[in-house]
Amino acid sequence: MSAQLPGVLQSLAPVLNRHGYAAIVVLVGMEGFGIPLPGQTVLVAAGIFAGAGQLNLAGVLAVGFLAAVGGDNIGYAIGRFGGRRLVLRFGRYVFLTENRVAAAERFFARRGNIFVSIARFVDGLRQANGFVAAMARMSWWRFLAYNALGGASWVAVWVSLGYLAGNHIGEIYETFKRYQIYVCAALAVGVLVLVVRWLRRRRSRKQAAEPATAESPAG
Repeated sequence: MSAQLPGVLQSLAPVLNRHGYAAIVVLVGMEGFGIPLPGQTVLVAAGIFAGAGQLNLAGVLAVGFLAAVGGDNIGYAIGRFGGRRLVLRFGRYVFLTENRVAAAERFFARRGNIFVSIARFVDGLRQANGFVAAMARMSWWRFLAYNALGGASWVAVWVSLGYLAGNHIGEIYETFKRYQIYVCAALAVGVLVLVVRWLRRRRSRKQAAEPATAESPAG
C-alpha cells in the first residue's frame, strides 16, 4: 500500500513505490551537479514513506547523504577539469545560467566555507555548489569536509521533516521554501556567533596562561 503524499509530493509516490532508494540516489545525486530534478522534494517524500514503514529511516538518511555528497563532487570535478567555459557552455541547458554562477561566485568570494555548508538549503546555489568551489580553486579535501557537513544537515532536516510531519508536510514545506533564505541566514549567524565565542574564550585562556609562563623562569 502506498504512503499518502500530500499536494506537490503526490507525483513522487509512484517513483518511490517502484524504485525506492534508487530514486533517492538518482534525483538527489543528479540535482547535485546541476540537473533540475526534485532532489529536495524526494527526501521529504522518502521521509513520509519511512514514517509509514515503507522505507527504513536510517537507510533513507544514509542513501540521501551519499547521493548528495557524490553529486556535488561530480559537480566539483566538472568545474575543476572543465573550467568556467565548460560550465557556462552547457549549464544553460539545466538552468545553471551565467547570472546564477556569478551570484554564487560573489557569495563564495566572501563566505567560501559557509557557502559550501549552507548552499544545499538554497535553490540555485545548491546546483552550483560544486562547480563554483572548483572554479574558485578550493582544495578538494576542504570542499569535501564542508560539503559533507552541509549535505548531512540538509538530508537530516528534510527527511526528518517528512518523517515527523506526515500529512501536514504540504503546508510546512511550502512555508519553509518561502522563508528558507531567512532560515539559512539565521542558522549561519548562529554558527558564526558560536565560533566567535569559542575564539574569544580560547584567546582569554591564552592570555591568562601567558603571565604564568613568563614568570616561571624567574621563579
